[in-house]
Amino acid sequence: MTVATPEVEQPLATARKAGARHRVSAFLHRHRGVRLGLVLGPPMGWMLVVYLGALALLFLSAFWRQDPLTGLIQRHWNIDNFRQLWHLSVYRTIAIRTIGIAAAVAAIDIVLALPIAYYAARIAGPRGKTALLLAVVMPLWSSYLVRVYAWRVILAPNGMLDWTTSHLHIGTFNFGFSNWSVLIVFCYLWLPYVILPIFASLERVPPSLIEASGDLGAKWRTTLRRVILPLALPGIVAGSIFAFALTLGDYIVPSLAGNTQFLGNVVYQNVGVANNVPFAAAYALVPVVIMGLYLLGARKLKAFEAL
Repeated sequence: MTVATPEVEQPLATARKAGARHRVSAFLHRHRGVRLGLVLGPPMGWMLVVYLGALALLFLSAFWRQDPLTGLIQRHWNIDNFRQLWHLSVYRTIAIRTIGIAAAVAAIDIVLALPIAYYAARIAGPRGKTALLLAVVMPLWSSYLVRVYAWRVILAPNGMLDWTTSHLHIGTFNFGFSNWSVLIVFCYLWLPYVILPIFASLERVPPSLIEASGDLGAKWRTTLRRVILPLALPGIVAGSIFAFALTLGDYIVPSLAGNTQFLGNVVYQNVGVANNVPFAAAYALVPVVIMGLYLLGARKLKAFEAL
């Protein structure tokens, strides 16, 4: 009978471990679904618990109510919060204002982003592309509040904009703290988020398609309308989602730049000041429903197929 020495046991243990690793690796190679589940399982589980769980709790709390005397939240099912949103015109006005400005911001940013993204993707050289993309991304390195306050100084009554236009003898704009100033600040803030997805889509457009369109006699406008824009549609939709969604949920810019009310301001006031969480949850469902309808419309237009 032979007794294994430590010098023999260690190589045997190493060989067993290597064999076990090889079997596991071979199993994962044959079963790609298991490998994908192991990779995406933890983050997807975290998303289900934290994100979707929070949305479910938000939906449930919208059907509760706050006691008007004690201020305590009563977990009794009712639709009083939604009835209040529907019957009080002030909340409808705020919702319409928010949706209108958000749609205007998305449309303006798309118009501004298309030529910039097209130049960076199809015309500029390597150095010019790098410099342009760096200029687009550089504002994101500064603080959000710094950028908002900078535009507040520029657009304020008798501010930098009015001073410049008055010295150029073209009058003053007098934007002040109005919805126009809110629109301008939002367009500036979210423009990089619109440029980058459109740039990525335009960069993937094969040059042969554009050359073939020109060889077949199509003018530049026809090529833009029937070749470039359809292929860049996923990037345009992605950029519009960024601009539209970020505007819907923002409550800082309306307070600092325009002194007006948005959906986010009403939610913030009812959560932080009035402690009326059920009503805030009911009002917070408005942008959720709006974004859901927007995404369904984009899906109907087949805008996500090339993403």
